[in-house]
Amino acid sequence: MQRIVRSVILVGLAALMLAAAGCSSSGKKKKFAYVEKPVEQLYRDATKKMERKRYDEAVPLFEEVERQHPYSAWARRAMLMKAFAHYQQNDYDEAVEALDGFISLHPGNKDAPYAYYLKSMCYYEQITDVGRDQENTEKAVNALTDVVRRYPNTEYSRDARLKLDLTYDHLAGREMYVGRFYMKQNQQIAAINRFKYVIENYQTTSQAPEALHRLVEAYLELGLVDEALAAAAVLGYNYPGAKWYEDTYALFKKNGLIDAAGLPVARVKTAKPKEDKAAAEESPDKPVEPSYDPAPAIAAGDDGGD
Repeated sequence: MQRIVRSVILVGLAALMLAAAGCSSSGKKKKFAYVEKPVEQLYRDATKKMERKRYDEAVPLFEEVERQHPYSAWARRAMLMKAFAHYQQNDYDEAVEALDGFISLHPGNKDAPYAYYLKSMCYYEQITDVGRDQENTEKAVNALTDVVRRYPNTEYSRDARLKLDLTYDHLAGREMYVGRFYMKQNQQIAAINRFKYVIENYQTTSQAPEALHRLVEAYLELGLVDEALAAAAVLGYNYPGAKWYEDTYALFKKNGLIDAAGLPVARVKTAKPKEDKAAAEESPDKPVEPSYDPAPAIAAGDDGGD
């Protein structure tokens, strides 16, 4: 008898589960069922969701605009608005995919500059600590450069130039961290290569004065006094009032390389040791927040076409 009751219960549970699954399936199907509506209504409903910051609900509505009216001006605007909705939710991959689709289909559209700019922002806002992979930083550099190159006289280009400077500073900061790590590991040659890379490739960033000072440190630890003096001279000429120049002067004084007149004392340089190799480690840093509002200036009506 007990076995029969247990079987009845199991059958009942299975029936309930099937019924629930059926309701869920039919509900989902109803939610995304094709219901043809005027394009103006679809777009208006989607933008209302955007105004209420309900971006996850706005996305499928913009997709309906594209699906039901694919060759209309509304569909072009919907592609950009959908990308912006993804961007607002930090769904950067989806945003980039939508923007690439818009750029591919409508390269001559009046809103193409915005599409390129928003794409660069998707990468820029994914810049991570310098201790992590910098793939998105490199993509941000490429995308921002694309904006400046294609649309040099736009507001997007002006903001892109500012963000390029900040992005280069970030990349230089990573090189500096790796160089400092090598210094701690007594791998001065590897450190020197990193500091030289900053000076040669990121000389306009805020990292350049420290890179010159660290070069002085590394050269002195190797006994290469003339090279240290040369790096110090460049530091003093370009950044005479910088903290790093003061630190360099104090370093020379500590090592007895300052004469009675307060001038550096030249020494005969020693032979350079063989170059060593080392693996880099990384440290945290945060990109500066964007200064330009990336919201799309797209309203209902004729968008001018391609």
